[in-house]
Amino acid sequence: MKPDTLISVIVSTYNRPDALELVLEGCLAQSDRHFEIVIADDGSGPATREVVERSSGRSQIPVKHVWHPDDGFRLAAIRNNAIAQSRGEYLIFLDGDCVPQRDFVARHRALAAAGTVVTGSRILLGPRLTARAVAGEVALDGQSFGFWLLQRVTGQVNKFISLYLRLPDIAKRRVRGFVWRGIKGCNLAAWRSDVFAVNGFDGSFVGWGHEDADFVARLHNAGVSRKNGFLATEVLHLWHAEAARDREGQNYNRVLARLADGTTRAEKGIVDGAAV
Repeated sequence: MKPDTLISVIVSTYNRPDALELVLEGCLAQSDRHFEIVIADDGSGPATREVVERSSGRSQIPVKHVWHPDDGFRLAAIRNNAIAQSRGEYLIFLDGDCVPQRDFVARHRALAAAGTVVTGSRILLGPRLTARAVAGEVALDGQSFGFWLLQRVTGQVNKFISLYLRLPDIAKRRVRGFVWRGIKGCNLAAWRSDVFAVNGFDGSFVGWGHEDADFVARLHNAGVSRKNGFLATEVLHLWHAEAARDREGQNYNRVLARLADGTTRAEKGIVDGAAV
């Protein structure tokens, strides 16, 4: 990708302003400055808007807040609205509880290739470290190797070597066929043209589970290849309680059916979902 190609970082959030503030701090500290931030807000209250306004007021990086009323879990719909209002040729999807490292955008730019989606990676933080971070008691950026080793030993991160080790765009990143493992909607990237070709995310998926796998599956059906962003695009995923997963099995089976029948376009996507 050219260094002057505009990237849109689309950050999804819902009523977690303390986490979002850390994520936006990480975004605004990026080494690569040629990007915009679009907040995909699934109906949060005023506290989230205040966080966005504070962040946008202290940086030259453009920050746009895209919001719709709270009417249950509508992550796909708000992502599609944010996509429609973004300007970037390349889109990075990031959750509002996933704090990026300073080279996050730069690493995604380096891995971007025509006709390719990049599925990023994450480091899971435990509840104690998360609580300290959102309270401002400890910074997640700039900590020593010893600090992260202690967090690993005490069970507050599931890994940490990937904070230091970076691998280039090696052949092993290429994924042959459709592989479920490693697809995380909290950290993935694709070209705008490919996203529109499959009509974005599918709002017809109900409840938690696999709308991100459906997105990647439809890109796969459309001929878009895939790379893994391991040891390059790690984000620090703040702890939260698990959402209800009563629809997971049904959503999983829908993705399998779409892989079998070759579906490419979302039933309720950017166009059909009336994203503006």
